[in-house]
Amino acid sequence: MTTLRERRWHSFAAIDVALTLSPHRRGGGDPAWRRTPDGAIWRTSRTPGGPGTLRVTARAGEVHGQAWGPGADWLLDTLPQALGADDDLSGFAAMLAQLCRDSSDSPAMFVADLAARNPGLRIGRTLRVFEALVPAVLEQKVVGREAWRAWRWLMRKYGEPAPGPAPEGMVVIPPPEVWRAIPSWDWHRAGAEAVRARTIINAARHAAKLEATLAVDTGSAEADRLLRALPGIGVWTSAEVRQRSHGDPDAPSVGDFHIPGIVGWAFTGQKTDDAGMLELLEPFRGHRHRVVRLIELSGIRPPARGPRMAARDYRSF
Repeated sequence: MTTLRERRWHSFAAIDVALTLSPHRRGGGDPAWRRTPDGAIWRTSRTPGGPGTLRVTARAGEVHGQAWGPGADWLLDTLPQALGADDDLSGFAAMLAQLCRDSSDSPAMFVADLAARNPGLRIGRTLRVFEALVPAVLEQKVVGREAWRAWRWLMRKYGEPAPGPAPEGMVVIPPPEVWRAIPSWDWHRAGAEAVRARTIINAARHAAKLEATLAVDTGSAEADRLLRALPGIGVWTSAEVRQRSHGDPDAPSVGDFHIPGIVGWAFTGQKTDDAGMLELLEPFRGHRHRVVRLIELSGIRPPARGPRMAARDYRSF
């Protein structure tokens, strides 16, 4: 068993560890994310120092991190950022206060109520871009269960066992050079067609450039531009990546199959499209992704009507 590293961090703000880290869970049975019966969140990551396993618990404002593997120290050093320590909510609170003053019957009142119900939500950043990009590409234009099936298959086939006493079945995402070498037949067995496979393989060739977007100091728009310069990375994928690796609170998932309808229903009682969603979110610019997260957590959904998007299966048996 690898050596255990530990860190205790006292947060001055309420942080819901499970809620903040939940966007990194890619469906049921994700080999890189687990919540155990004791309430601990386990994550694996391939850090600049190598593979690592992280276990996080929190109690009475104190976060306890435990980590194993060559990447243990890096995971503990960046734990506050992963939990949203850099996510300053003061600007969001001031924005809501001003919008509520401008109108006593406004969407801002609704959003303020949602925020009050979820005081522990933070937008954290993992600082691992390629790690966020691979599952995001697998989720392009398919239903979740199809993408998550491909993610599980590829991780179990090519990932390495998680260091330390991780729950059974947890693995660490393969490095970019492994993704570049995955043969076409294994992409097929995983259920990922050639388009998504090519996008991931090409991104693996440029993994260092992807990580360099974290150093961009000119704002979200420039990081978005650099990500979208890669073939196959569009506005939706860029947003999904920046939400997780960059901790971008203003990266709404434009192009999502469900989110515009959910946002429209929450604000107006009517489903809408991407353009309508962006119009509704415009007063919250700077925190549009945060507002979408709050709406998703509310459980508000339009009535289910019509057939669901069907899962495809490219595998042959």
